Amino acid sequence: MPRPSSPGKKAALINLGCAKNLVDSEVMLGYLRGAGYGFVRSPEDADVVVVNTCGFIRPARDEADDVLRKLSRLKKRRPEKRIAVVGCYVRKDRDCLRRTFPGVDVWLGVGSYDRIVEAIEGLSFKEPAGTYLYDHRSPRVLSTPPGWAYLKVSEGCSHRCAFCTIPSIKGPYRSRSVASIVAEAGALAGCGVREIVLVSQDTTYYGRDRGAKDGAAGLLKRLARIDGVEWVRMLYGYPDEVTDALLEALTEDKVCPYLDIPFQHSDPGIVKRMKRGVDGVRALKLIERIRKKVPGVALRTSLIVGFPGEGAKEFQGLMQFVRDAQFEHLGVFAYSAEAGTSAAGLEDRLTAEEKERRRGEIMELQAGISSARNQALIGRRMKVLLEGPLASGRGFAARAPTQAPEVDGVVLVEADAAALRSGDPFVEVEIMGADTYDLKGRCIP
Repeated sequence: MPRPSSPGKKAALINLGCAKNLVDSEVMLGYLRGAGYGFVRSPEDADVVVVNTCGFIRPARDEADDVLRKLSRLKKRRPEKRIAVVGCYVRKDRDCLRRTFPGVDVWLGVGSYDRIVEAIEGLSFKEPAGTYLYDHRSPRVLSTPPGWAYLKVSEGCSHRCAFCTIPSIKGPYRSRSVASIVAEAGALAGCGVREIVLVSQDTTYYGRDRGAKDGAAGLLKRLARIDGVEWVRMLYGYPDEVTDALLEALTEDKVCPYLDIPFQHSDPGIVKRMKRGVDGVRALKLIERIRKKVPGVALRTSLIVGFPGEGAKEFQGLMQFVRDAQFEHLGVFAYSAEAGTSAAGLEDRLTAEEKERRRGEIMELQAGISSARNQALIGRRMKVLLEGPLASGRGFAARAPTQAPEVDGVVLVEADAAALRSGDPFVEVEIMGADTYDLKGRCIP
């Protein structure tokens, strides 16, 4: 790590994209802090602005472009500011970005997050072709609420889904060692973190590149034994890799009964074109198996509408799949062709407006399912993790074991600060009401 070289300088970091990006951003903050930088929220107040980008889909790149246009205008007014743009979008389209935003001082892909200080300060180094994967020794500044933190277990992906650019950006799957992950989780617990949220491109694949069988299951059990850790949650799985050992691990004490497994579509023809392995019939059987083996489990999935070949029949089949599956949580994306993927050569007949209409139709259907599921929880008592006070000042936002951070609903807890003086981030609540995605609870003394 560089010696402190910029005492008094202030940095602002803008993170775009997924939770995995956020971990990389927190590591960059760690290196910046080690070099003497302080942190501010506003780019206006910063000497250095770092933007960590997502390049996965067109809407993510559009978001990054909007941010960079605003920073370019700021740079014209304040030319002494340094702007560094890093991450997936840079790895994917560096030359185009350079031409579009000539005022940016630093371009850094996904291989050198640990060299962010040298890059900002103009020191020369060779950027590696691979993808940076931090470990338990890497400095990190947490940006999540104090009760929980993400922990990235791997980098890259070895699947070859027809629509996905991640393998070309991040390379093949590389797992961290169990020892490194356990060491980091222990350190996080020592800092007051009570929920460890495991993230990667495919957490069910964890350890396979190291020759481990059921690596994810073993990792969950090992993390649940760490003193101070109360919840362990696994995000991002792959349907083909949900094993009995994994389902058994999800029933362990301290492991949240929660599984995020994107199915993407249900129609056999579409699934085949996507180069995925599980169609709707197999998916429903898997869902039945999961719910039988893991009582009270919450299932989240992601779907893509408008993939080439999706006609009215295929879309209605997808709607029926959502009705049959009754997911606790669901997200839907409108397909956009990505250069470099095998699906980019397929004929895409649907307009963007029709794709958005279909996306809205599925989300409307899911809203009814979610509302009914939430209503069924009224009267239940449950342990929740406090996240912070509501903006109204009339309570706290919290999450149940069946709610993942930032993507699912929350529990709105009626309680004042005096009722929560113990400092324990967990409280017991009784669910008194519900809306489409959120629950309303009363704190039980």
